[in-house]
Amino acid sequence: MADLRVEKLAQVIVDYSLAVQPGDLFEITGTWLAAPLIEAVYESALRRGAQPYVNATLPGLEELFLAQADKEQLRHVSLIEQLVVRQFDARIDLMSVENTKALSQVDPARQVERNRAYKDLWQERRGRQEQGGLRECYALFPTQGYAQDAEMSLRVFEDLVYRACLVEEADPVAAWHEVNRRQQEIVDYLNIKETLRIVAPGTEVTLSVAGRRFINCSGTVNLPDGEVFTSPVEDSVDGHITFTYPVVTRGREVDGARLWFKGGRVVKASAEKNEAFLHQMLDTDEGARRLGEFAIGTNPYMTHFTRNAHLDEKIAGTIHLALGNAFPKAGGVNQSAIHWDMVCDLRQGEIYADGQLFYRAGEFLGGLSWPFRPE
Repeated sequence: MADLRVEKLAQVIVDYSLAVQPGDLFEITGTWLAAPLIEAVYESALRRGAQPYVNATLPGLEELFLAQADKEQLRHVSLIEQLVVRQFDARIDLMSVENTKALSQVDPARQVERNRAYKDLWQERRGRQEQGGLRECYALFPTQGYAQDAEMSLRVFEDLVYRACLVEEADPVAAWHEVNRRQQEIVDYLNIKETLRIVAPGTEVTLSVAGRRFINCSGTVNLPDGEVFTSPVEDSVDGHITFTYPVVTRGREVDGARLWFKGGRVVKASAEKNEAFLHQMLDTDEGARRLGEFAIGTNPYMTHFTRNAHLDEKIAGTIHLALGNAFPKAGGVNQSAIHWDMVCDLRQGEIYADGQLFYRAGEFLGGLSWPFRPE
C-alpha cells in the first residue's frame, strides 16, 4: 500500500521548500531506496510545468570510488555537477543511505582529497544559493540503515521522521508557514544581540554574533527542519564544549568529542572514539579549526537521538556547532572544505545573550512563544 505521507512530503518539497516554477531546471537526486519519493517529487514537478532531471545512484558506488580511484580521478570535478550548480534553478537531495558505515574502511586522507577537489565548486554553489539563483533542499528518506543507527525499527523511524516533517498535519505547507512565523520571534530577538555564552555540563563557551544575522530555518532548505542559526565572528570563540551525542560522518562514528577554543580556533581536541579521525578532519585546511555555525534546535517532534546530524541538530533542547565553512548570508567569512555539525544537549544548560538569561533547560524564556506544536 502506498504511504500517503510520501505524497505529502513531495508536496511540501515542490510547493513549499523549493517553490518549483514552470520551466525550472530541477535536479532530483537520491539512491534507488528513495524511489517512491523520487517518483512522487518527479510527478509533482511535472504538474508544476518544470523540467525535472533524475540523477539516481546505487548504494556502494561512493565506497567503490573512494577505494579505487587514482589521484586524477579523485581530483576530477564532474562536468554534470558543474552544469547543475551553474545552470539549474532548483535541486532536491533525497538522502537515502543503505549503510551509514559503508565508508568506515576508506582512508580518510582520500576523503579529504576529494573534499578539497570540490571546495571551489561548493563555494560557487553556496554563492548561487545566497543570491537566490539556486534553490536547494535536503530531505531525509527513511531507510533501514538510518533506522538501525537510531536503534529503531524502520516503521518507528518512519513515524519519527514524517512527524518531524509535519506531513501528518492536515495542511503541512500551512504548518511550516506557521513555524516560520513563530521562529521569527527568536530570530528577531537574537539579531540585536552581540555576545552569547553557553553553559552546560562540561561546557562553557562564549562567542560573538555582533554584526551577524540569525537565519530562520523552517523547511525551505532541510526536511525535517527546525533551527535558528548564524555564523559566529571567526576569532571570537573561547572556552570549551563537550558534545553530548556521537556523530556519524563519512562512515565513522565520533563519540565523546570535546573541543577547546582560543581566539576562535580549536587548540585542543579529544574524543572517546575515533579521535584520530577527528584530528584528521581538523587538519583538512585552516578553516576547519574555526566555527562556521552556531545553532539552536527547535523541532519538538524530533524526540529521539538517531546518530544522524541532519535529524539530531533539529532536536528541541539542543544546540549544534559546525566546524568549517560559514554562511555568507549570516555574515560568515570562514572557508573550508568541511562543514561538520556536532550536537550538544542543552536540556541541562543555559544560554545568555549579552549577559541576560534567555534559554534554560531546553526552553526559551522572556515570552518567546516556543516550542511550537501545530494544532
